[in-house]
Amino acid sequence: MSKLFNVYSEIDPLKSVVLKRPGREVENLTPDTMHDLLFDDIPYLPVIQQEHDAFADVLRENGAEVLYLEKLLEEAIKTDADRTHLVEELLKESGIDVPDIRQELNAYFMNMDAKTMVDTMMAGVRTDELDIQSHSLGWLTDRKKESPFLLQPMPNLYYTRDIASTIGQGLSINKMTYDARKRESLFMETIVKSHPDFKSDHFSLWRDRGSHTSIEGGDILVLSEEVIAIGVSQRTSGRAIEEFAQSLFSKQTAFKKILAIEIPRVRAMMHLDTVFTMVDRDAFTIHPGIQDLDQKMSIYMLEPSSVEGKLKVSHHTELDKLLQTVLKVPEINMIPCGNGDAIAAPREQWNDGSNTLAISPGVVVTYNRNHVSNELLKENGIKVLEIPSSELSRGRGGPRCMSMPLFRNSDGK
Repeated sequence: MSKLFNVYSEIDPLKSVVLKRPGREVENLTPDTMHDLLFDDIPYLPVIQQEHDAFADVLRENGAEVLYLEKLLEEAIKTDADRTHLVEELLKESGIDVPDIRQELNAYFMNMDAKTMVDTMMAGVRTDELDIQSHSLGWLTDRKKESPFLLQPMPNLYYTRDIASTIGQGLSINKMTYDARKRESLFMETIVKSHPDFKSDHFSLWRDRGSHTSIEGGDILVLSEEVIAIGVSQRTSGRAIEEFAQSLFSKQTAFKKILAIEIPRVRAMMHLDTVFTMVDRDAFTIHPGIQDLDQKMSIYMLEPSSVEGKLKVSHHTELDKLLQTVLKVPEINMIPCGNGDAIAAPREQWNDGSNTLAISPGVVVTYNRNHVSNELLKENGIKVLEIPSSELSRGRGGPRCMSMPLFRNSDGK
């Protein structure tokens, strides 16, 4: 039995969660690089840190232990062997393939203490930080033309939800879609393999980051002890969901249904949790833009098959009725982002009005800026804990995006 991992619902009381406090990597965004690094604007570091600290405080005040990704990684690389392995993997995945440049960067990192190493890996390494005398003049000049960094910063790290997902008493370490984020899950892989608390824990690995297809944690919602929803989205493919289902169903018997929910493959709706989240046992937020005029959409339900290596697949179009059936509740309350208003709904969805983090049944953390959605949640009996969001929201992710739950209290688990 795992002592660290236990998530059988989106809404069970949150007891342990991984965050990443925004750091120097955010200040290493520039107007020329922010598009490739998946940002639409450049946050102001002192304020985004204050807002993130307020988020962490709300979680602690409501009974959750807050663990920080950067601290866990620091604790996982105490030995020279662990540090050497992490540096080698990072350089390889960063495309540093010129031997003398790789050697210089390797020496640069290995001369650091663990905390400085982690901070520098996440912040990136500028071309002018090292005096590299390389025989590969072409490589260096081309690199400088493309970017001021030898190693690109990782400003998306404060969205810890995407890099790994706790599902039941197991973990999916996710392969990310875009190059800007592919290296991030290497950190979680290192923690799981080398951190003294994690490597001694008993848990199942449903999927690893070496998979050929991409799936990201923002698309994965654990709805109940039997049901998981996964978005077919800009960043998670249908093929990846099939592979995940085969792995999950073959390794355990608790989860019996996966709902593959198709959403528009656009930047504003990059993950399922940007348009659909669970706020109570029978209540969900939803962005009206993912449904057609008749409130229909395309959903595939995947179940284990009696034929080995196969899946039973059925197609559905009414999300509320399907949820009512699989969650065994008499009615489903769909609460529209921005109250479905033609202006408020897309505006607040852009600022993650649907991206709520439930910390217990009927209690959610939201951005304060989404006042129309927040007021509607309250009118529907949901307790709303608002956090400041002027800078956090610039990265296009909300409270759920910024949190990787490890443990939620569930009866009998």
